[in-house]
Amino acid sequence: MPTETELLEFVSQSPRFVAEHDRASWLGLFAADGVVNDPVGSRPHVGREAIGRFYDTFIGPNEVVFDVDHDIVCGTTVIRDLTLHTTMSTGAELIVPMHLRYELAVDAGRLAIGGLFAHWELPSMVTQLLRCGGPGVRAALRLTPQLLSSQGVGGALGFAHGFRRVGGSQARTAARFLDAVAAGRREVAVAMASAAELEYPEGQAVSIDELLSQVRGLRWRKMIRAGRSITVSVEVGGRPAVVVFDCPVRRGIAAVRFYG
Repeated sequence: MPTETELLEFVSQSPRFVAEHDRASWLGLFAADGVVNDPVGSRPHVGREAIGRFYDTFIGPNEVVFDVDHDIVCGTTVIRDLTLHTTMSTGAELIVPMHLRYELAVDAGRLAIGGLFAHWELPSMVTQLLRCGGPGVRAALRLTPQLLSSQGVGGALGFAHGFRRVGGSQARTAARFLDAVAAGRREVAVAMASAAELEYPEGQAVSIDELLSQVRGLRWRKMIRAGRSITVSVEVGGRPAVVVFDCPVRRGIAAVRFYG
């Protein structure tokens, strides 16, 4: 199994190749059947050909800078807690809070990205883009033909699925759950996630009492709603972590997974 250092070094190549506009090297990081889901909630791009079209639409025409706050390694998963700074071809500048999850695997004897999942809020980004004035409006007008040209009608509609996301009530439930476990308030935590599967760390099932003993006093800040997931930046015992809430279509929380 690769070491934590090797995983972080591998992942760090992605923003470097993006900054250099090195399409071939960036695509080469992915497994043959790799997946890009950006943003989470939109239709995934599966395989290098589809991922290449994603690159041509969203990365190639723009300047993208990764401002990373924390890197979190959990097994062969790396989550980057970051802010993405994007300057579009029209000059519009966007600042997008994000949790970027890399699911890594060994493919043909080498380390590769099996899945790249970008948790960020598409509705908020579009609002920010339109507030950029003329450059933002021109960028929005260019994006539609770019989508249609590189990905077709199906791809454009698939991207639009990213507008669908967890509702405010589930976000408030997630916030109350985090506040409850931070304060050791078992009854409230159980009420907020009575049917949820709990994992601490990710992949290791725990009871509510085991979770409370591990994370009491946690602090949380950035919360992102993307697709049927809520991701939250937290600090547990002075160490950064990210919590992923899996939310069903209806109200409630199905699973709570701690990475870190």
